[in-house]
Amino acid sequence: MTREDSKKLLAPEYYPSWVVFSQQQKLTWLNSHLKKIWPSVDEAASELIKANVEPVFEQYRPVVLSSLTFSKLTLGTVAPQFTGVSVIEDESEGITLELEMNWDGNPNIILDVKTRLGVRLPVQVKNIAFTGVFRLIFKPLVNEFPCFGAVSFSLREKKKMDFTLKVVGGDISAIPGVADALESTIHDAVEDSITWPVRKVIPIIPGDYSDLELKPMGTLEVKLVQAHGLTNKDLIGKSDPFAKLYIRPLRNRTKTSKVIDNDLNPVWNEHFEFEVEDVSTQHLTVKIYDDDGLQVSELIGCAQLKLSELVPGKIKDVWLKLVKDLDIHRDNKDRGKVHLELLYCPYSVENGFTNPFSSNFMMTSLEKVLKTGSGVVNGVRVDSKRKTVIVRGVLSVTVISAEDLPPADLMGKADPFVVLTMKKTGTRNKTRVVNENLNPIWNQTFDFVVEDGLHDMLIVEVWDHDTFGKDFMGRCILTLTRVILEGEYKDSFQVDEAKSGKLTLNLKWSGQPIYRNS
Repeated sequence: MTREDSKKLLAPEYYPSWVVFSQQQKLTWLNSHLKKIWPSVDEAASELIKANVEPVFEQYRPVVLSSLTFSKLTLGTVAPQFTGVSVIEDESEGITLELEMNWDGNPNIILDVKTRLGVRLPVQVKNIAFTGVFRLIFKPLVNEFPCFGAVSFSLREKKKMDFTLKVVGGDISAIPGVADALESTIHDAVEDSITWPVRKVIPIIPGDYSDLELKPMGTLEVKLVQAHGLTNKDLIGKSDPFAKLYIRPLRNRTKTSKVIDNDLNPVWNEHFEFEVEDVSTQHLTVKIYDDDGLQVSELIGCAQLKLSELVPGKIKDVWLKLVKDLDIHRDNKDRGKVHLELLYCPYSVENGFTNPFSSNFMMTSLEKVLKTGSGVVNGVRVDSKRKTVIVRGVLSVTVISAEDLPPADLMGKADPFVVLTMKKTGTRNKTRVVNENLNPIWNQTFDFVVEDGLHDMLIVEVWDHDTFGKDFMGRCILTLTRVILEGEYKDSFQVDEAKSGKLTLNLKWSGQPIYRNS
């Protein structure tokens, strides 16, 4: 009975956990052939690695070093083992294979390292243990043997990459900082030279294959709004959280937020921009750390979002649950959550949309001149460099009602009122008190003059009025991006830090962008 026959008899969810319906095939035959041709592969691959990686070494060379090159590079006598292959079904006119590989090799790799002080160190890379998935793309398909014009290869997934560094005839720890800097540089070089979506295109039949090379597809605008309920990592006081965000984990592409001291519910309201190269496979990764001053920062939690979940030109407002490790999915501990606002803007768009963070946003004739960098307006020549979009206007907020607020007194009631605050200016307004009501109706409207709408936020707090003061019940934090794009909207928002409750608001925007040189 074939696998397909068994699947017809019983649905896969009813099988025991050790039964696997995998599309992956074993590759014993390939491994036996690879052992025979490995000496030739070693020679060819060593030259290819040296030619491709040395320029990347120069790009990421640590400040403490004046030069970093290979003095010797061979892959050794132990061939890697391919543990499985699968065919990737997509809509492209080509064939895509993914091969999982393990390699515990005995390569002979010696780096020629020269420090700023003029000290030369021969550093050996030893004990390499590597597990990853390589992607091969045979494209385009042609009617000429071997029936494809080029093959592209890439490291689709790097599951494990361990190695040790040793100075030939010495101890690398004798020069502080060199080992860590070299290790970081090697990881960056692998990430930037061969890790997907980077791919190497090898022509098989002469032709122009520039369309197969890596090209940016668009930009991802990310607003890091806030985090809530973070795990406390400090014995005294609270954690001092900050965030690192990236699509590709390269030093020059990783964004870092400011540190919020002593706060497990930090509000950042910071905006970052990323280059997107393959929206179908790439992720945005967010890691929240506790700042420990001079010591290594401790990870609080991390989260990931597939870019394929984003609709081009449409704001996505999400709360992502933080986990300990992105590769371990059985993490049920509550580590808090992070609030993001995302907008994917592809470079080629047919249906057209507005990126509010771009200087294309509602341009006047003067603003078009500012965008292009130079021109003449009313006989005056205008020259400009980089622009920052500043959206100024009036925000009208109608506090309509709340429902299912938690009781705040012994009688099971509350006397709620709402305080509205603009974060940047501190401008504040508040509603009237509705006595003894967990489903209050206010229908009160307040206007705020906003100087920088794209980088400001509205903080809406619900309080319980008490004879001897007031008690905090919960809050909602809203960015203004959606109301600036839509002009007006009405929605209900969960009251954070409260056991229950929703707040219904109507937001309306009237204003215009201006541009500031930076």
